[in-house]
This record gives sequence, C-alpha cells and structure tokens, in this order.
Amino acid sequence: MSFTLAIVGRPNVGKSTLFNRLVGKRLALVDDQPGVTRDLREGAARLGDLRFTVIDTAGLEEATDASLQGRMRRLTERAVEMADACLFLIDARAGVLPADEVFADILRRKSAKVILAANKAEGRAGEAGLLEAYSLGLGEPLRLSAEHGEGLAELAVELAPLVELAAEAQEEIEPEIETEIEDGEEEVAYQAPTRAKPLQIAVVGRPNAGKSTLINKIIGEERLLTGPEAGITRDAISLNVEWGGVPMRIFDTAGMRKRAKVQEKLEKLSVSDGLRAVKFAEVVVVLLDVDIPFEQQDLRIADLAEREGRAVVVAVNKWDLEDAKQTKLRDLREAFERLLPQLRGAPLITVSALTGKGLDRLLQAVLKAHEVWNRRVPTSALNRWLTGMLEQHPPPAPGGKRIKIRYITQAKTRPPGFVAMCSHPDLLPAAYSRYLVNGLREDFDMPGTPIRLHMRSQNEANPFKGRKKAGPSKLRKHIEGRRD
Repeated sequence: MSFTLAIVGRPNVGKSTLFNRLVGKRLALVDDQPGVTRDLREGAARLGDLRFTVIDTAGLEEATDASLQGRMRRLTERAVEMADACLFLIDARAGVLPADEVFADILRRKSAKVILAANKAEGRAGEAGLLEAYSLGLGEPLRLSAEHGEGLAELAVELAPLVELAAEAQEEIEPEIETEIEDGEEEVAYQAPTRAKPLQIAVVGRPNAGKSTLINKIIGEERLLTGPEAGITRDAISLNVEWGGVPMRIFDTAGMRKRAKVQEKLEKLSVSDGLRAVKFAEVVVVLLDVDIPFEQQDLRIADLAEREGRAVVVAVNKWDLEDAKQTKLRDLREAFERLLPQLRGAPLITVSALTGKGLDRLLQAVLKAHEVWNRRVPTSALNRWLTGMLEQHPPPAPGGKRIKIRYITQAKTRPPGFVAMCSHPDLLPAAYSRYLVNGLREDFDMPGTPIRLHMRSQNEANPFKGRKKAGPSKLRKHIEGRRD
C-alpha cells in the first residue's frame, strides 16, 4: 500500500481544488458553495518525483449528532485515522476561525503527522491569515494557492521523507518469495497471482434508490455517506474493490432527476458527472426502488445506458420491505418487457442493499452481462444463421425492388456490432432490422446487451464496382505520361 495523504479542513477552504491539482485531473466537483464534497474520494497523486494516494474529504463540521453534517464529520475522521498523514488546510484570506482551532485539536489527537497549510495565500490578502496560522500550534504553515499551483514545491519537500519512510516500511512487511518442496516435486518459486484490469461498473438511478448503501455493502465497509435524505451523493465516486474475487472499479453516482427539475448549477454538475461515469463504464447497474419502480426517469436512465452501448443490469432494491414478493416479481418482469423492449432479456435482479440479500445473484448477473458484451460470433456461424433467417422471413420488396442480403460478419465487440452486405439498404424497413437483431440476440444467447446492426451497400463494399475498365491504349498512354 502506498503512502496516503488526507486533505482535511473546514468547508470551502479549497480541498477539492488541491486534490484535482495533485491528481492532475478534474475528478472532484468544485464550486463556490460550501459543502460540495460529502464522500471520501481517492486519487493517484503525482508531485514531482513523488507518487502517493491522496484522499479528498468532506469539510469538517462541528456537528456531532446523527445529522447529515454529523455523519459527514465521522466519515472525515475515519479518513484521518486511515491516512499516513493529514494536510490541514485553512483559508488564509478568512484567517483562523474558532472551528479551525477545534479541528486542529482533533488532528493532534487522531493523526500522527499533520502538515499545516494556508490556502488562497496568493498576494497580500492572505498574509495576515498566514501569520495567524502559527497560533494553531501545528508548526510552520505552508503558503499555498491550490488554484494557481503555488507552494507545491514546498509541499513536496515536506512529503518526501514521509513517502520514503512508507516505501521502506512496505518493503519490510512484504512477504519474501518462498520455495517449497512437496511430495518430491521440483522446487517452485511462489508468485503472487496476476491482477487483471478492473471491470468498470457504474451504479445509477434516481435519488434515494440506495446506490451508496448498495456499494457499501458490496465492499464491506462504510466508505460512502448514506442516510434517509435524497441527493446525498453529489459527484461520481470510484472505488477499487474485489467483489467475489474479481477486480472491479465501482462508480457511485449522484441521483438523476428529471431535467426540468434540475435547476441549481451544482446539481447540473453532479448529473453531468454521473453521465460521464456511464460513458466510461462497461456494465451499468440501474438501481430501482421497489415501491416506485420504472418511473419515467428510470426508463430514461436505462435507455441512456443502452444508447451508450453499455451492458445493462436492472436491480430492484429494498426487496426486504416487500411482502407479496411473487406477485410483485411477476409485475416487475411484465413491466420490464413492456417498457424497455430495447433491453429484452437483460437481467432483472431483486436485492436488499441494507441486508445484502441478493448480492451474489447481482454479481453473477454483472459477470454474465460483461461476458455477453464482449462476445464474438464466428463468421461461418453467422452466415448459416442468416440463411435460415432469410428463408423463414425474406426481406420485403418495397416499390418492386427486391432487397438481397448476401453476407454478414461481426465488426466489433463491446457492444457486439454486425455489418451485413445488402442491396438497397436505404429501403430496408426498420422492422426487418429489428427482426434480425432479435434473432441475433436469441439464437446466439446475447440477452439484454445492446446490438448494433449496420446495413452496408454492396457498392460500399467494393469501391471499384461500376468503374470502366481501362483499355490497352488508355493504359499505355497513362504509363507513357508518367515516364515523361
């Protein structure tokens, strides 16, 4: 495990801005409104030659009760205990506030190493606050400007010995390669199993569907802020986990409301962040609330995932609260088939994020959807299938023009994409294309995954078709002209 640095401080002191600066990407949402960050966000930081993990935290609040602010504070305190060191930010322009003094005392008790930094210290406006920072008793403060990148060299000097110590400690605790001889076998060196590239999963849905609760249950710890309030998650948080022994990167996204209801700038940024997570995911888990499933916004979210070409799994949450389970399940399947025909055959899984029931089935559905999304069908099998489909239901002849489909091949995966050579592709009805797509889905066991079928003209396939052949005299003139 690499050296871990937690950035902590009051709301709106510039923690997320500094986090984005250290990771070199705009991963965390930044806004003038305080309290934008609510969850713990990790990133791979790079500062000169130093490589370490940085954690962006929620602003430290003075609340200690079960309120949203109190839960945010407990999550931040947990990050302080997890980290190797804390970077305590204050706002140099605002100076040291009473809350800063309270949190300085907390950090002295909970963290072995605290680095004090006065952010927004560019220009004369921050000089007074920089001097006030000495009163916190945490040593000499660093002068930073996260927005302009000032003071990062001094921060690197402070962090360098800590990162080196962490690297040395890691080398000491790593198990040495062992050799064993058992039952007369040859001596074999132990090697750690190779870790595959993580499977990218985005969990999406309307506010308060239970997305963060579900992910907390999957990873087995309270990493994401949860509660009865709708809209707690504000930006897409990614977590690297092993679920059932499979390396995964799971994105928790902000709840997506109808576009007409999204008015505030911050919520627009949150929804945009969630949409970006869908585009980069391989499998999208659309989480529904069992009490109000398949609302209009649920359908829009599922359709978005299909249009983006992602593998889709539909999960119905809060199943532990349902009494008439068999009747409800039958109604859900009927509504799914009727309202989302473009996802015909996609898995519909019932789960309880609170109790963890159904998570094994959800994992199997995710792995199966990912396998189908990557499936490739041999060209020979495709063309045998095409012959049968054409015999069973020949293409129509609009306007008396007979349409011939001569050949089909798979051009890509992720999602499966097919190209068919066809005469008059512009005249082929959409209903016949759907007939072929449904046949591909059923006959090659590709339920639920988006399938792309492109009809290509035979002239498109042969760019020289229709050109007149050059005679001997024209060819001779062409060659003589090139010689001249």
